[in-house]
Amino acid sequence: MGFARQEPRLAFWTDTEALECVSYLPETPGTATFTFQAPSGALFSYKPGQFITLELPVPGGPLHRTYTISSSPSRPTSLTVTVKAQPDSLGTRWMLDNLRPGMRIKASGPRGEFTYFNAPGKKYLFISAGSGITPMMSMTTHMYDGGRDADVVFVNCARRPSEILFRERLAHMASRISGIELAWVVEGTDRFQPWTGYKGLFNQLILGLVAPDYLEREVFCCGPEPFMQAVREALAGLGFDMDHYHQESFGAPEPVALPLPDDDLPEDGVMAEIHFAASDVTSTCAETETVLSAAKAAGISIASGCTFGICGTCKVRKTEGEVHMVHNGGITDDEIEQGYILACCSNPKGKVSLDL
Repeated sequence: MGFARQEPRLAFWTDTEALECVSYLPETPGTATFTFQAPSGALFSYKPGQFITLELPVPGGPLHRTYTISSSPSRPTSLTVTVKAQPDSLGTRWMLDNLRPGMRIKASGPRGEFTYFNAPGKKYLFISAGSGITPMMSMTTHMYDGGRDADVVFVNCARRPSEILFRERLAHMASRISGIELAWVVEGTDRFQPWTGYKGLFNQLILGLVAPDYLEREVFCCGPEPFMQAVREALAGLGFDMDHYHQESFGAPEPVALPLPDDDLPEDGVMAEIHFAASDVTSTCAETETVLSAAKAAGISIASGCTFGICGTCKVRKTEGEVHMVHNGGITDDEIEQGYILACCSNPKGKVSLDL
């Protein structure tokens, strides 16, 4: 039987079309890469380092989860995500156990500002831990596919060598062009497997050894918050200009105190009213309650992912009234001007009407 090949169309995928899983590749224990294509043959356009939100049909209702795209837009016929299950994972565990080639799932995006496109420089330092390697893989692949010599120091930290993702693929790229320097840092070794790389936790000494010219580089960091905090402290302690530091978090950001007028803050004991116009449902809630939680209590479904204003999944259009919104990059200024809000981080003020 011959392999049926679909000629790519000169059109780009939009999230109105479901994605079809075309391959499933186990990577390390609890980690796998899923490759998707558009059934229409459309191509994918995004910035390396961005993420996508998948709607996963888990038991009990759809679950929205955001994953960084591990492939590069320089290879536009497919899109891949590399996911790692944590002990409390629901969506990722469902993917590992159930998502296989031939299945189609809804998706939205791509979104995100964590990309070297937004911080052009002559030299880069990519520092990651665990699955935080995925946006670095996308950006490095994009540099490699450009064909020019790069200047990037790629540092990845893992518990042990067997848990390092993309190790062979990155080594291959580094062997084909000049300027991709790889450094692996592990906490412990694998039994009967000699290890000649760095061992321990990332610190200032390792930073100086792997990238002596770190002061001249744009730094991108991704991983668990304690890891990123250690990286920030190491850089700041050595006099690094933190304007050239960029990070992406897979968890809720650190709370930031915003200089807002007192009368703009949601107040305890003050009630608000939300009218869901398309559903003709009106709900009363406290100003301190988010639009997302108020909608859920009223039986109105709003798709959501991160729930702290990064992924943009819960974007809805406000037609009347005011909300107090503190987001973390999941919505643009233009979208806000058009009346859109993020339901997960918006508090209603008085009477509000939504196009839902």
